[in-house]
Amino acid sequence: MKTAALIVAAGMDKGTDAIGPMRNLGSISVAQRIIATYHQAGIRRIAIVTGYQADELERHLSNNGVVFLRNPEYADTFMFDSVKIGIEYLKDKCDRVFLSPVNIPLFTSETVKQLSACPQSLVCPVCDGKSGHPILISAALFDQILSDSGENGIQGALSRCNVDMAMIPVEDSGIFNDFRATGKYNLLLEQHNARLARPVIHVSLAREKIFFDAKVALLLNLVDETGSVRTACQRMQISYSGGWNMIRTLESQLHHQLIERSQGGARGGRSNLTEEGRWFIRSFQRFEEELRVQANILFENCFGSFFNE
Repeated sequence: MKTAALIVAAGMDKGTDAIGPMRNLGSISVAQRIIATYHQAGIRRIAIVTGYQADELERHLSNNGVVFLRNPEYADTFMFDSVKIGIEYLKDKCDRVFLSPVNIPLFTSETVKQLSACPQSLVCPVCDGKSGHPILISAALFDQILSDSGENGIQGALSRCNVDMAMIPVEDSGIFNDFRATGKYNLLLEQHNARLARPVIHVSLAREKIFFDAKVALLLNLVDETGSVRTACQRMQISYSGGWNMIRTLESQLHHQLIERSQGGARGGRSNLTEEGRWFIRSFQRFEEELRVQANILFENCFGSFFNE
């Protein structure tokens, strides 16, 4: 089952000049912490909806392997509108999606895994009788959400799907703690850090130099999805010339054409992957995933419960 994550980070952080998602929470930012948690839980396809000071936030996260989507009307719309932008993008790319507002960053990977194990169409974590995030939503509900009026936000839209929400008990108060809150937050951060230990695997292919890695794979996937190298680069916050340099380096090292380019016409030119290009990406992603599985096994065998003591 293909599972994605959607992080909503378009709104303004009222009462401060800082960009909330970029604030440090420990030694990494709020947004980086959420992405790290999803990666730890095995979620690789992550989209983040930006709006307020989007350029700064996207540059900050440009090396985290996420896709950026913009809500240009963030100042005059609600969170639900950003959710719809994300679901519209993801609806044909996954079987279900985790939904997270960026201000709730301290849920754990164990919680994500517990929710993933539930087969229900709507899944929500509960701790000490209080529900929280992330919420897991089946792709079967995407069209209903996209056509919803938005009254009472995402909770109202989900209630009108006429599907019972599975409430999963978790031992994780991070599911409802806003990072802007005070009180026990330092203790919660310490506990989250203790559980965030994980192997981080960066897989690259090289001859005389590196020519392919997860960043190039994401670029090619986005080119195939959008039909445009320029749009793909925008969604990754990399320059257009830089994107083409990555593609040319790859093709010269492989001695194969991976992108088909069509010129002009009434609708302009398009770029799409060749069948060989799609095969190459699938092979790399399978190779990468199997390495991660083995790395997690080795991590557990070598360290056991050391990081949980």
